[in-house]
Order: sequence, then structure tokens, then C-alpha cells
Amino acid sequence: MLRIFFLTLVAALVFLPTPGRADNWPEFRGPTGQGIAGAGKYPVHWSPTQNVVWKQSIPGAGWSSPVVYGERLYLTTSVPVEGSASNDQSLQTLCLDTATGKTLWATEVIHQDGKTAARIHSKNGHASPTPIVDGQRIYVHFGHQGTACLDLSGKVIWRNTSVKYQPVHGNGGSPILVDDLLVFSCDGGDERFIAALDRRTGKVVWKTPRVGESSQKFSFSTPLLIAVNGHKQIISPGSGVVCAYEPVKGKEIWRVRFDGYSVIPRPVYGHGLVFISTGYNTPSLLAIRPDGHGDVTDTHIAWTLRKSVAHTPCFLLIDDELYMVSDSGVASCLDARTGKVHWQERVGGAYSASPLCANGKIYLQSEQGPAVVLKVGKKFEQLAKNSLGERTLASYAAVDGALFIRTEKHLYRIETR
Repeated sequence: MLRIFFLTLVAALVFLPTPGRADNWPEFRGPTGQGIAGAGKYPVHWSPTQNVVWKQSIPGAGWSSPVVYGERLYLTTSVPVEGSASNDQSLQTLCLDTATGKTLWATEVIHQDGKTAARIHSKNGHASPTPIVDGQRIYVHFGHQGTACLDLSGKVIWRNTSVKYQPVHGNGGSPILVDDLLVFSCDGGDERFIAALDRRTGKVVWKTPRVGESSQKFSFSTPLLIAVNGHKQIISPGSGVVCAYEPVKGKEIWRVRFDGYSVIPRPVYGHGLVFISTGYNTPSLLAIRPDGHGDVTDTHIAWTLRKSVAHTPCFLLIDDELYMVSDSGVASCLDARTGKVHWQERVGGAYSASPLCANGKIYLQSEQGPAVVLKVGKKFEQLAKNSLGERTLASYAAVDGALFIRTEKHLYRIETR
């Protein structure tokens, strides 16, 4: 417990998280954006009947992850419009009570015209990016369909549908808050860029093209804000390149080139290294020193791993070890500084959700439903395997001993009872 509390405190100082209490889960992968939960006695075992505090039906479909602030939970969904011959979708934001699971409000943010909507991948949906909440406003993003800001009662404050690009397989990457900006990556089939909106008005502040060579242009990664020698950097991977940008004007600081596309995992940062996946066709893990300028491909890659690297799930940095699970179900533990493999073990299933660390344990959620719980450490130890009997691709929210798990049709609060 003390080890994880110290880790959480250090992460809060290094990763520049969204302002808020330590027991909030305000964005994709939590208060540090790295998948580390705060203190709490999190459950090891659950089932459809064991340790379920509540189960709530969620209308429509979507793979955005839940976020929690105070006693409220927020997530997005895509609900088919009744009577629509062209499969129109109502892109909505939902607010639930964390104690009871009761839906407090639902607001349509964008009406998606089915006649002009791009086709999506079978594993994707129309509501995949995770919301972000700062305690006063909720920011929701639907990729090429638009972005919006709501107050805590569900009223839309502003809506921006001017940031256009041609999506491939739908939307995916989530937005982040950087000072007065809402920042997100836009990597489509036609053009690639990273954009920043004024969080107060929704107006575009800057839009920086992403220049890089790759066989395919599209990617889906969520940026990460870090600090290097006292200066902020926005780390954003895309097809063929990962770049660091300064926040004020979006100017590129450094870049590393690689061979890959459809990059999905959010970067991880620690020990003076940025960790990224290079995406399809065969992902590699790159550990990059972020203190350079310009093209640092030949000078700042500290180490590379090519075996059983995750294409979709994010990495997990805990103390000196880096953990991951590949899409095909191979879990790994590495020395974060050197890339030395401590263990690689097959845990079964296919994985899209990103792993979570809570109370000295690692939670891996498979697409088919079973969740594997591992003990943190240099030796592989599986503690449990649990299932709610439903498909899921969403990542967990974890607050004060409770896990919030989104499945295909429901949202669960799981807690030791």
C-alpha cells in the first residue's frame, strides 16, 4: 500500500495531471494519464453476482471509458435515432450517480447524419474518445464529428464542428487539457495534424500539421503532457512519427521517425524516457529521451523491444518496471531503464483495454469479458480471473476502492463487499 501511494504521489508531480482531488478519475487513464489508481482496497475477485454494487444499462453503443469526478460519473454513447432510414446517430453525454448508478441526465451533443457518416471498424464505435472533466466543465470529443463543452448540469456551453479530416475506421484518440487549451490528435486518411481549442470558447487556437512518412496515414493516439527540464511538452504519436510540441503555439520541439501506422496507445513517461508503440504492422516499443531538438531518431532512442509489443493497450509504468499486454494476450514485465525482459507470459484472450495498477495489482481486461489480475513484481503471479459475461473494449475507471467497468450494454461498479 505504501509503495503504491508513493508511486501515485510521484506520478502526480511528474505527469502534470488535470487539477482535481486524488480520488477522482478525470480523464482517460486517470489523474496522471498513466493508469495508476489512488489508495483503496480494490477487489481481486468478482462475477455477475459477486462484489457488484450496481449494474446500469447504458443506451446505444460506445467504447469510451468512464470518468469520475466527485459523486458523478460521465461517459459518452451513440444512440440510433428512432425512425431514421439512414442510420442517424445521437452522440450523447451521460451523467450517472456513482453511489447508485442512476442516470441523472443525458444530453445530445451532436446529431450524426447517417448519410454522410464514415464507416467504422467492427471493433470501433461512434463514441470511442473518453471525456475529460475539470470539476466545472465536461469536455467531450467525437473525432471528426466534433467537440463540445458542457456544464455539470448537462447544458452545452460550446460546440465546435469545424475541425475536419477524413477518418479511417472511425474516431479513437481522447482529448487532454493543457492550461487553457483542449488538445487532441487528428490523424485521418487525408491529412494529419494536432489541434488545440480554447477551453473557454471552443475556438481553434492552433493547428499543427504532422509531417511523416508511412504506408498509411491514420492513427488514434491520445497525447500526453510532460515536463522536461521545467518546460512543458505535448507528446503525440502518429503514423510514422512521434512528435513533441510546445503548448503555447503548437510548435514542434523534436521528432522520432519509425515504420508503423494506426498508432493507438497513449505514451507513458518516466525515468527520463517516453515509451511509445509504433503500431501496425508489427509494433515495436521505443524508449525515447525527450530532451532533444529537431529530428532525434538517430540519437535519442535509448532502447527498442520488438517481441509481443502491444498495438492497442497502453503501457503501464510501476516503479522501475514497465508492464504491457499484447493484443493477442501476452503479458510482459520489463526493466524500464534498459528494456530487459523479466517475464513474458500468455494470459489468454484478446486485448484492447489498457491495463490498470491499483493497490499492488495489475488489472488486464480482455475483449471477450474475462479480466486477469496479476501481482506487481519481477516474477509472474496471477491472482485471479474474473468475468462479467459481456464483451468490453473500454478501460477501467478506479476511485477509492471501486472499479467502474463498461461492457457492451452495461456499466458496473465493482467493489469488495
